Amino acid sequence: MGGSPVGDGTLSLDGFKASATALVKRWKEIEVDESLPDWTWKPCSNMGVPSEVEGYLALEGVYRYRGGSQIEENDNSNGADVVECDTWVQSSSGNIHVYDFHVVYSHSYKVPVLYFQGHRSDGQLLTLDEIKQDLPSDSLKVLSESKWTFITREEHPQLSRPWFTLHSCATSDWMKLLLEENKVAYEEQSLRYLPAWLSVVGQAVGLKIPLELHCRP
Repeated sequence: MGGSPVGDGTLSLDGFKASATALVKRWKEIEVDESLPDWTWKPCSNMGVPSEVEGYLALEGVYRYRGGSQIEENDNSNGADVVECDTWVQSSSGNIHVYDFHVVYSHSYKVPVLYFQGHRSDGQLLTLDEIKQDLPSDSLKVLSESKWTFITREEHPQLSRPWFTLHSCATSDWMKLLLEENKVAYEEQSLRYLPAWLSVVGQAVGLKIPLELHCRP
């Protein structure tokens, strides 16, 4: 399995699975920020049987702290301090946003598509206005200039629920240029596709991607 790499910036379904498998493996080999969980592959199922090819990448439980606050453990066992700390955590819980990111293959465009959603610590889903507070300034500028072509909300292809997504209509164009500029060998393009793609898409949503992910093992 693996599929043939495509030189026009698109990716076959087999190539997507091969690149996803390589990304999951590489992510575990490199030094990653402790605040980031592992990418995992979630196979789709047909009549309860997992598919060997169909599936998506998932990075779930990414915490973002509003206002730069961090929750730290307190070693002091004094009862009063415990109550004070508990009160502080409760009052700060509204500052915590938790994000899930899914990378799904688009059969229409033949490219990966990033779906994401965020929720507060109480489980309530974030609105677009709340999500915008967590976006990098460059993304906010693009969003203000092209509201309906940058971030949209549509049904998740595998979960059949509305998620936010980055529009994928121009992905093949800039991916072709990116792979050419980085001199990615034609035979390696499928395996290197997702790390290269994620290095751009991750920046758009403030997702930190280690540089080591792009280096050859």
